[in-house]
Amino acid sequence: AAALAVTYLGFSAATVAYQAWGAEIAGDSSLRTRLTAAREGFWLLGVVLAAALPAIIAGSLSEGIERLSWILPPLLLIAAITSFAGVGTGGGTARVPSGEALWPSLRQLLADVAFRRLLLVFVANGISAALPATLFLFFVADVLHGETASGALLAVYFVAGAASLPFWLKLAARHGRVTAWLAAMGLATPAFAGASLLGSGDLWPFALICIASGLALGADLALPAAIAADLGQRRQQSGACFGVWNFVAKLNLALAAGLALPLLGALGYVPGGMAGLGALTFTYALLPLAFKLLAATLLWRWRDSLEIRS
Repeated sequence: AAALAVTYLGFSAATVAYQAWGAEIAGDSSLRTRLTAAREGFWLLGVVLAAALPAIIAGSLSEGIERLSWILPPLLLIAAITSFAGVGTGGGTARVPSGEALWPSLRQLLADVAFRRLLLVFVANGISAALPATLFLFFVADVLHGETASGALLAVYFVAGAASLPFWLKLAARHGRVTAWLAAMGLATPAFAGASLLGSGDLWPFALICIASGLALGADLALPAAIAADLGQRRQQSGACFGVWNFVAKLNLALAAGLALPLLGALGYVPGGMAGLGALTFTYALLPLAFKLLAATLLWRWRDSLEIRS
């Protein structure tokens, strides 16, 4: 528990700094969108590699994870050295931190109506994505009866997300980020609805749903964060912006787990059994659909205040 706390504390601090850095070094909205998409694309690549490596380097999952624990620290060291070696080589002038206290900085940021609206859309859309992420393994094992295919299905989902990033970049450049994000929500909506119709053995239809929802994932990762970067930079509050952003992102996951798991328990679902499978399908597919439609409605209503070009 202590090791996890230290790891995630360091990860959160690095992530906030990294995202704020990207917002500040980009001169306009287009470049901020490209930087955000590149960052998220490499994150997805790391997820796929981390999922695939245990099976590649060992014959069993447990042995592969054990070996991965020896491979990961040297990789982290190489990444850290590479990162530090690249800092400060751009020839620019370092920006002196404002030194503004935390709470005044956060109050100033949250006074921005557009940022508050973006957060509400982000929460609704984030819960929509976090609910199926929380219940994915339960759904594949107990509804589809394809537990052994879970790893391949997850890989398909993340690879589709990474592959879709160039498309969403082009669509956002041509029609705007809000329009592109709405299109991604429109793609995800029938995927959620289709998942509610599946049953035992429907792995190939579910693979198509993983591809569709994975394609939408690319937009969910790149476009909202790029809009947030513009809003934070507009007020010269990039650090505070992404501090709040990461807090809300983690809150989405916590809310999804806190909502879904007690609800399933109350509705009689027991993992590995036959009871409550209808409740599992509802919580996995239809409840996220409701949150997705809410997010799309709010985004459409506030599209003019969130479509920022600088």
